[in-house]
Amino acid sequence: MMKTTLHKMKLQPKPFEAIDNETKTVEMRLYDEKRQKIEISDEIEFTNIETQKTLKVVVTDLILFRNFEELYKNFDKTELGYSADEEASFKDMEQYYPKEEQAKYGVIAIKFQVI
Repeated sequence: MMKTTLHKMKLQPKPFEAIDNETKTVEMRLYDEKRQKIEISDEIEFTNIETQKTLKVVVTDLILFRNFEELYKNFDKTELGYSADEEASFKDMEQYYPKEEQAKYGVIAIKFQVI
């Protein structure tokens, strides 16, 4: 039996709800030391930073990109947590991860399924 690791991540309420109702299926993060430990079949426990509600997902795929601009071109915006009528921009991620950090680490698309 393969050992799966549980990773914990905090989320804003909006993306948390999008995962909860299973429209968001890709989490975007900086590919830093913490994220480099994630492997396919690992579990992630997301915590809503406002309500402290948690939900668990299993990682189904990991895809590396140089930056969020590249990542956004490869996914449908609803997979990334945007609603169909919302404008999706990679610049939204720059408030969390400056371009310098993206250049240093790269970014990762974590595909998952709610369990």
